[in-house]
Amino acid sequence: MTRPQGEGLTDGERYERGMTVRREVLSDAHVDRANAATTDLTADFQDFITRVAWGDVWSRPGLERRLRSVAVLTSLIAHGHHEELAMHLRAARRNGLTIGEIKEVILQSAIYSGVPAANTAFRIAGEVFADEL
Repeated sequence: MTRPQGEGLTDGERYERGMTVRREVLSDAHVDRANAATTDLTADFQDFITRVAWGDVWSRPGLERRLRSVAVLTSLIAHGHHEELAMHLRAARRNGLTIGEIKEVILQSAIYSGVPAANTAFRIAGEVFADEL
């Protein structure tokens, strides 16, 4: 049995690792905005996603970041999480996906998540990548 990726790390070390990955994937500007918007209500959640999502899951060696982005995009499309989709479309580009590859991910999602979901995803992608198209 393999050890979990974060085993043996303190919460502080997991947070620091998560913050590094979060900044690499989402950009310093995005993370700085999220941190500036943190309130007493959201502080524990911001800590949680930094440690767990970014410090544990996104830091695992089993998938390269390009593939993690593909998985995230398809999940966000399927569940209709449009605000997160826009953010992760930008992240997918930072992780090395081309616009052509993203187009294929969205097209593939039409089959498994529905045409309306893909239609909305294409609209959001068009807005996000307007300067690149």
